[in-house]
Amino acid sequence: QVRLVESGGGLVQAGGSLKLSCAASGRTFSSSTMGWFRQAPGMEREFVAVIRWSGGSTDYGDSVKGRFTISRDNAKNTVYLQINSLKPEDTAVYYCAADTHVLYPGTSRSEYAYWGQGTQVTVSS
Repeated sequence: QVRLVESGGGLVQAGGSLKLSCAASGRTFSSSTMGWFRQAPGMEREFVAVIRWSGGSTDYGDSVKGRFTISRDNAKNTVYLQINSLKPEDTAVYYCAADTHVLYPGTSRSEYAYWGQGTQVTVSS
């Protein structure tokens, strides 16, 4: 079983930055592909970023490329999402997800068995 706990969300002005963290319990973190997704009110949960367990390669959703950076620290069982140049449309609940059996590219939420409770990011204009 894997437990994920996100933190770092908050209220920020447009153009600002936040760093989200997702702490994972369990012994499979280093072999898990980790993803960040977000869900705005009334919208589907959308892919934001993924970092793969093998080689640490990353991918990003088109709307966040160049502004968001995903990273992981296997020694701390933590994955991070650095969010820069925030826009009001980035307002959403951000969720991290994990699984050891995610197929490339790992951008589909259906591939992840484990989810955190989410952290709210609100961007004011």
